[in-house]
Amino acid sequence: MIKFYYNMAPNPMKVALCLEEMGLPYEPVPVDTRKGEQHSPEFLAINPNAKVPVIIDDGETVFDSNAILLYLAEKTGKFMPAATSKGRGEALSWLMFVASGIGPYSGQAVHFRNFAPEPKEYAVNRYTFEAQRHWGILEARLAKQQFMCGDNYSIVDMALWGWSRLIPFVLGAEAPKQFPNLQRHLAEVSARPAAVRALALKDKHAFKAEMDEAAKLAMFPHLGKKVA
Repeated sequence: MIKFYYNMAPNPMKVALCLEEMGLPYEPVPVDTRKGEQHSPEFLAINPNAKVPVIIDDGETVFDSNAILLYLAEKTGKFMPAATSKGRGEALSWLMFVASGIGPYSGQAVHFRNFAPEPKEYAVNRYTFEAQRHWGILEARLAKQQFMCGDNYSIVDMALWGWSRLIPFVLGAEAPKQFPNLQRHLAEVSARPAAVRALALKDKHAFKAEMDEAAKLAMFPHLGKKVA
């Protein structure tokens, strides 16, 4: 059985959806990042980058959410586009676009708007601009086709779903109106039984909700160490 180290953040939820879609038995292991559990020696031995998600599959450890999606797709032969150079190239390109663009810029937009001290106007504008730009690229693609890689639902859609649920938090409550095709895609994926089961993980463990000073230090360790 796969051990799945998770919390309810966007990246672990991609993997939860993937595991449910593939029908793979797994043991969910909560890691409460606001309590700093990701920095424990036991967890660092699994992922030295101190982040969830991580899976352990028959003794093999895989971390980073999109790496896990790709690993599971190749392991099972499920939810990958056509086994052609074009299909694989397309899937890898968009999978990495979500990993290197959507996640980092959306995350930084949230961080600087909600958690960074003043002055921060430049950083908020930069990361909000880049998050909007990246989301706009996906909006244009989904205006042309049902799923990210054409007519077939794939791990790229799972990667996108993990983050697209958070668009109002990233860009503001009115932002979804700018992205009708992303909202259509989100609704279609969220209606899948596997997505319902993935979201039900929230009922399995009560994660710390307070963003107090201890949580901020656990989530943003740079607050405790000046390096520049």
